[in-house]
Amino acid sequence: MSIEDDVNLLASVPTLRLLGNDALRVLAIGSEARRLRRDETLFRSGDTADAGYVVQHGSIRVSTQDTGGYRDLVVGPGALIGELALLMEMQRPSTATAVTESSVLRISRSMFLRVLEGHPDAARRLRDDLAKRTSQAASDLMIASGKLAPP
Repeated sequence: MSIEDDVNLLASVPTLRLLGNDALRVLAIGSEARRLRRDETLFRSGDTADAGYVVQHGSIRVSTQDTGGYRDLVVGPGALIGELALLMEMQRPSTATAVTESSVLRISRSMFLRVLEGHPDAARRLRDDLAKRTSQAASDLMIASGKLAPP
């Protein structure tokens, strides 16, 4: 894929689109393409997370274990896997495995943070979006907990 193709792919991701084309170009240049064979593991639950991945081709199963067992989500081109790992040190909460031959763009946290430092308007837009999503999630939890509370 060309740099322009990578920029267009990154622009298709809602969170990354907020950064604008200049920042996306830097991310595209600094990202690393990785190919995965069918059933190859991209990362495992508990691994140290130092990057996010955007699916270029194929499909990836993201499996998370919780008290109810395993929950699987299969994502395809344009999906961002490991969004929070772009912003903070953490352990992977899930395992990601290629369902088919696939390729991803790996965006390291250090590269992502450098882009935000160099593009403060992009950082502001991202911060505002994350604040809005966090507020909405908190509101949704309050509504759900109200429905679960005994009368």
